[in-house]
Amino acid sequence: MNRHDTRLSPRFALPQATLGPGDLLALVVGIVVGAGIFRTPSVVAGAAGSEAALLLVWVAGGLISMIGALCYAELASAWPNMGGDYHFLGRAFGRRLAFFYAWARLAVIQTGSIALLAYIVGDYLAGIGGFGPATSAVYAALAVVGVTALNWAGVRFGAGAQRWLTLAEVLGLALVIVAGLALAPPESTVPPPEGGGTLGLMLVFVLLTYGGWSEAAYVSAEVRGDRRRIGRIMIIGLGIVTVLYLLVNIAFLKALGLGGMAASDAVAAEVMRRAFGGSGAVIVSLLIAVAALTSANATAITGARTSCALGREFPAFRWLGRWEAARDTPGNALLAQGATALLLVFAGAFARDGFTLVVEYTAPVFWFFLLLTGLALFVLRAREPDAPRPFRVPLYPLTPALFCLTCLYMLWSSVTYTGWGALAGIAVLAAGGVLLLVFRGAGKEPDR
Repeated sequence: MNRHDTRLSPRFALPQATLGPGDLLALVVGIVVGAGIFRTPSVVAGAAGSEAALLLVWVAGGLISMIGALCYAELASAWPNMGGDYHFLGRAFGRRLAFFYAWARLAVIQTGSIALLAYIVGDYLAGIGGFGPATSAVYAALAVVGVTALNWAGVRFGAGAQRWLTLAEVLGLALVIVAGLALAPPESTVPPPEGGGTLGLMLVFVLLTYGGWSEAAYVSAEVRGDRRRIGRIMIIGLGIVTVLYLLVNIAFLKALGLGGMAASDAVAAEVMRRAFGGSGAVIVSLLIAVAALTSANATAITGARTSCALGREFPAFRWLGRWEAARDTPGNALLAQGATALLLVFAGAFARDGFTLVVEYTAPVFWFFLLLTGLALFVLRAREPDAPRPFRVPLYPLTPALFCLTCLYMLWSSVTYTGWGALAGIAVLAAGGVLLLVFRGAGKEPDR
């Protein structure tokens, strides 16, 4: 056996099928329903020309996300692997491109997302109680350490926490919905904004708010039972999210009107203030912190699995590939991911707006690789037509083509509308090319 071949080493145990449908559903709902739903409705309302257009664009966002979920469901059911996109890209385009993706996940995408979500936790907890200008960064760092330690302790701890956090998150959204629907319409309605013709701008923010559903692919090898359920659960999860988002926006419209939504920088806080007085601001701050923490925990669960898969195929990174069988978790990969996220939190502490910096840092790289994963579906259909596919995307090739076009548009938008943070993310991705040259003789093609 080649000394670099780690497949038979007990240090590299395989993940067990320990997650049930409820765990996967909680992961999908929990990672999608983040703090974005508390931030973006006012921006979307400002671009909408009418209440009907506002609601329709949220429905469109849900449908587009479901199209993407159908594409991922075919890939995940045919080739379940803890590497997720890393494994799909490796099969379709080779290990070099897959290496770039794994590097991007570790250095930009997942760690950036964890840092971003941690900053949301920090910003809102700091609003409740602080101890100086570094309060937000300290809370953000504690959030990173907390979710890393929880998942390092074992997949059952991380999945169990995800269930409870998702439940708290959904109940919190339900509270906002009830508060908005129970309020009487505003006596003096703020004039609606002049909108129309800005569908692209609205979709940028709406699709960002729906982001994260693709992460279910990273636990596909750990889901018990029939692989065809992966697609159904992803669609059910996104259906739940779409209904929640529609109800939230209907509640905001009922309480504030379209003009009031556009004029408010914090629509949820305004609704809760009207419903519960001064305590409403504290309630909504806690709700947003819980929502962000829920997404951060789910992101930590899925992100480390890509790094672990990288360690299985590139001996120079074999320390990342260690799977802790006793705890059923990628322990070293979680520690590396947490440390990188902490570095980004530290960098954000010196920026004028840490949240915006991390958004710019991650967005272009994220949409670039999501586009490549959509293209991988076409490549694998042509290259491996006889491979067992428990779930097949309907209306092929129209469905994945629409998904790829959406990703291309979002890639263009993320490069066009972001600043220096985007260049930093692209530069870090390019640094992966240097590592690839250094380790060009290492690694193996994914098993076919």
